[in-house]
Amino acid sequence: MAKGKAGAGVQNRAIYSRISFLQQAAVNLSSIGRLPTVPSGAHTAGTTSVSASSRGSSATGPVPAPLEAMSRRLATDLRAVSLKTRIRLKPAVKQTICKFCDSVLIEGTSCTSIIENKSKGAKKPWADVLVRKCHTCGRVRRYPVSAARPKRKTAREPHDIGSHLRQQKQKA
Repeated sequence: MAKGKAGAGVQNRAIYSRISFLQQAAVNLSSIGRLPTVPSGAHTAGTTSVSASSRGSSATGPVPAPLEAMSRRLATDLRAVSLKTRIRLKPAVKQTICKFCDSVLIEGTSCTSIIENKSKGAKKPWADVLVRKCHTCGRVRRYPVSAARPKRKTAREPHDIGSHLRQQKQKA
């Protein structure tokens, strides 16, 4: 008798870890130029002062072009890997990358987020929409905030015409 596999684990583990690495590296590279600067005259115990010129930019300035380009490239590769391998990215991951210019969206630095409700008098709480504007390309994306996602087709109940007709007869 042959022994069965003990704990098969996750299929495509290498692909998932590659996607995770690409996302983490892209976020890290895009935020590396946005670290707070310490004034050159202020030295405290246990910390070292790094001047803005040696780091490439100040906290208020833009990310250096090579780092931004590398971050975009990693985000492009992330999307390409997920499309080629047909692995679905989680919505949270997809919302952190601009669909148009592939820049990593970091709240307050590379994008602006606003929750808007265009219902009459903003009385419908289910009509809240998260509006994200990319500072790189200027494009706007809208995401529903509190709307429940529909079930996948495989998880839905099969559509039975007979039961639908019975429900209509019961109502009448």
